[in-house]
Amino acid sequence: METERVRFFDNPKNVKRVLRVFYGCCAILFALDFVIHRHVAHSWENLWGFYPIYGFVGCVVLVLIAKWMRTFLMRSEDYYSSENETGGRDVDA
Repeated sequence: METERVRFFDNPKNVKRVLRVFYGCCAILFALDFVIHRHVAHSWENLWGFYPIYGFVGCVVLVLIAKWMRTFLMRSEDYYSSENETGGRDVDA
């Protein structure tokens, strides 16, 4: 009888530990934003929350561009099966 190997993230306690470390790092970085002086190139970078808002807007723009690109890059569902029913092998060879 085979016993399935237990992975690190199969244990819910490990998942909670990793999330706590992640949230702790986020809190530390948030607190450091008020303490550390940033050398900015543009005045709008001094605005509170500029980088999170900039990142969010960037992600939204990427998703919208990807949805637009999908209209001309997408193939039909049977794109691969309609080419050659022999499994991609050359019939003459």
